[in-house]
Formats: sequence, C-alpha cells, structure tokens
Amino acid sequence: MMINALNSGARVFMADFEDANSPTWENVVQGQVNVRDAVRREIALDTGEKSYRLNDEIATLMVRPRGWHLVERHHEVDGEPISASLFDFGLAFLGGARYFYLPKLESMEEAQLWADAFAFAGDPSIRCTVLIETVLAAFEMDEILHALRDYGCALNAGRWDYIFSVIKKFRSRGWVLPDRAQVTMTVPFMRSYAELLVATCHRRGAHAIGGMAAFIPSRKDPEVNRVALAKVREDKEREAAQGFDGTWVAHPDLVPVAMPCFPEPNQLDVLRDDVVGDAARLLSIPGTPGDVTEEGLRTNVSVGVRYMDSWLHGVGAAAIDNLMEDAATAEISRSQVWQWTRAGIFDESRVRAEVAAIDAGNEAKELFLEVALQPELVEFLTVPAYTHLE
Repeated sequence: MMINALNSGARVFMADFEDANSPTWENVVQGQVNVRDAVRREIALDTGEKSYRLNDEIATLMVRPRGWHLVERHHEVDGEPISASLFDFGLAFLGGARYFYLPKLESMEEAQLWADAFAFAGDPSIRCTVLIETVLAAFEMDEILHALRDYGCALNAGRWDYIFSVIKKFRSRGWVLPDRAQVTMTVPFMRSYAELLVATCHRRGAHAIGGMAAFIPSRKDPEVNRVALAKVREDKEREAAQGFDGTWVAHPDLVPVAMPCFPEPNQLDVLRDDVVGDAARLLSIPGTPGDVTEEGLRTNVSVGVRYMDSWLHGVGAAAIDNLMEDAATAEISRSQVWQWTRAGIFDESRVRAEVAAIDAGNEAKELFLEVALQPELVEFLTVPAYTHLE
C-alpha cells in the first residue's frame, strides 16, 4: 500500500501513525521501519506473484504522529509511558523524515510544544502542516501559524473530527446536529471555518489544504464509480474555488480526479478579503439544516461498530461501504449517538438493539456502547480502546 501510494502521482503521501493506524506495537514498529526504508528508497515487496518497487519520481513523504493526548505504553521514560507524539516523531526523524502532519491541536500552546520539539531535534529543514480539526483551534489559527513560523507551517481543514470536536466542546449547550451525512462542508458553520482557514493562511503566505475524499473505487460496479467520482470532482472543484491550494484523497485512484482541480502550484494570490473572522458564524451550529433520522442512527452504529472491530484486530484504515474510514469516523459516529440519546431522540435500548444486530465481535460492540452511552462523553475513544490492544 505504501509503495503504491508513493508511486500514485500525488505530490505528497502521508504515512499515518494516528487515526488511520491501530497502534499495536507491531504496527507502530513496522510502520517506522517502512518510513525509514521509504526515505532511503529501499522499501520493496515481493509477493511471489508481483513485485513492488518505487518509481524514479515519487510523492514527498509526510508523517502524522499521534496526538498529544496519547501515550506509547511499550516505551517508558522515568517509569512513565512516553508521549506517543514524541515517540512517533522521534523515531521518524531518526529514520530521515522531515515533513510532519500534526493532529488534534487545540491551541497555540500545543503548537509551541511542537515547535520546541522541532527545535530540540536541531534540524531547521523540518516542515509541518497542522490539521485544524478542533473548534478551539479554529479560533487560534493565526497564533498556531505564528508558533510554527520557523517550520513552514500550512493548515489543513478536517471534517469528521471537527464536527466531533463541536459536539464534545458544546455538549452542555443542548445543541443537536442532524445526520452526519447532512453536515457537509457547505453548511454555514463548516463553510465559515473552511473559508476563514484559507483567508488566514493566505494572509500569512501559508498554504491551505482541503479535506479528505474517502471514496474507494469499486472494481466491480462502474455505475457506483461514476456517481461517486463525480461527487469527488465536485467537492474538489468547490475547494479550489474557495482558494485552497491542494487537497487530500484516500485512494491512489482518486489522484487523477483531484489533481486537475488544482492546476497551479498554489493559490496564495487568492486572499479572500471578503472573509471576516466572526465568532458568531463559526458558532452558528444550532442553525445547521437537516434532520436526525432512523437511517442516521443505523449508519452511525453500523459503521462505528464495524470500524471498532477492525481497529481491535489491528487495522486502522478500514474499507467500509466503499469508503476508507479511520478513527475520526468512529468518533463522529459514537458522539452523535451520545448526543441523540442525551437529547431523548433515541433511548438506550434502541441503540443496544441496533448494536446487537451488527455482524461484529462482542468486544467491539461492548466498546462502542461504552463510549456512546456513558453519562459523560468520553474525550477520545482511542484512550480506553488502547487498553484492548497488544
């Protein structure tokens, strides 16, 4: 998979130790070996039927370490588990990686902590992109760029984790969002955040990167592909029109769909002077159009439980219903179920019945119920879930 991604024709490939990784010790160690070998251009695979090698021209390798809230329990410092962020960064840096993708930041202080880590590493060639996937970070984008100014910082607009953050941070407000499929990047509070990100970045001469297209092309159904690829193209054209400089896709086959939407090296000249930083627009969450539906509940439970089953079996990037899902999908799925039960739209017995109907292991079902039905919303499902891994 890593070789194919580096050969895909994309400008950048992100090796993910965070949301698309189930952090078993084997996955973490083998992932670092692959990063080192890719940097050295030594990564290769022979299956007996096929041989995989890197092309002469490959994507630039970027590494996403785990967030500040996670630890790596297999390595201790002074008798305590080390920060997973520093563990992933440190090993990748020693393996030759110099480009990093920083998740889950909520403040300039957390950005400054990364700047301190980069300075300690002692190589001024380090460069980074920060994923703005929390509502708190949306209010500190200027400050985050400033904290990481020595490391060529860019910002990336997230979706599922951003909506999850909104649910989590405002859980005491009584706000209720509709089915997640209806909370697109065009609803008012998401559009305001995305356009403010572009305006903030371009005012500072930094790049703004659009969101992820998660569709996995089908090898069997051309009509499914036709409809889905048209939606991917429409989404990427919208991002380009907003001023984004580039975008992400989850599958190599989407690269030729997305690339033509961004024909220029960047759009830094699109300053978006029409965009005004307005807290009321960023927080126009209660006015989000849409409905909470039975199908929305079924989808959240089905995808959330099946993803957790995959994650517990060591697969953090799971193909579910023609979409590449990661931990962010499980977070938005279980947090919406939590929000809807707290609001009295569905009762717990209904949720348990939906969970029981899913074809998945009991461990995954119990874990989903634990993080979806507790009286207080669990901060991150990967924290309790990590105790289930080897």
